[in-house]
Amino acid sequence: MNLNVSNDLEELSRRVAGWVTNYVNETLTKQERFTLALSGGNTPKKLYQLLSSENYKNSIDWSKLHIFWGDERYVPFTDDRNNAKMAFESLLNHVPVPREQIHMMRTDIEPEASADAYEKILHEYFTHRRHSFDLVLLGMGDNAHTLSLFPGYDIIHEKERWVKAFYLEEQKSYRISLTVPVVNKSARVAFLVSGGDKAASLYNVLYGEHDPGLYPAQIIQPYSDELYWFADAAAAADIAP
Repeated sequence: MNLNVSNDLEELSRRVAGWVTNYVNETLTKQERFTLALSGGNTPKKLYQLLSSENYKNSIDWSKLHIFWGDERYVPFTDDRNNAKMAFESLLNHVPVPREQIHMMRTDIEPEASADAYEKILHEYFTHRRHSFDLVLLGMGDNAHTLSLFPGYDIIHEKERWVKAFYLEEQKSYRISLTVPVVNKSARVAFLVSGGDKAASLYNVLYGEHDPGLYPAQIIQPYSDELYWFADAAAAADIAP
């Protein structure tokens, strides 16, 4: 396990921005494209803003990036809760990724149809490749959920499908999410965790009893063993230095 603890969200975001930039550039010396799955939530927003700033955006060949999402709330793109909307406003509107290389989860068709359509795109990219995404960025909630893998839901244990839609009772809404098989096939996975409300969950995910039904983030274990955790001091407060 690779755990990197920063003083605060600002420092965490800078570290991850540099780390992502170096990894993208290193990978593009070996292949023609870089596939990146973005996370929603508050923690990665600062990272996206940094990557689109003058200090970073000219350090990446954005024309070779292919952009995906880890999950999506089934709300219109115009809704502030929409993960893609946040990513466009903080990153994608400011860097030259070709539009045809940006793959949003659709919320203008039925949730199950959206999941099927997204899975088809992923199979076109990854079925015959050793890895799926080059990098998946993930967040974690205070209940240890990641993607839309929430405690107590069957989607955590999905073995076949790469994308699923389901109704999240706690939020009275549908979610569309990547599943464990495609995420664990990734070349690298990085968690970004900030805030003291995540401290107990982070400790339990990393050091507690293995129980993905209760701590869904535990089930993310890429076959490549390239799993990275970036946390701020507040989130890592329960972890001994």
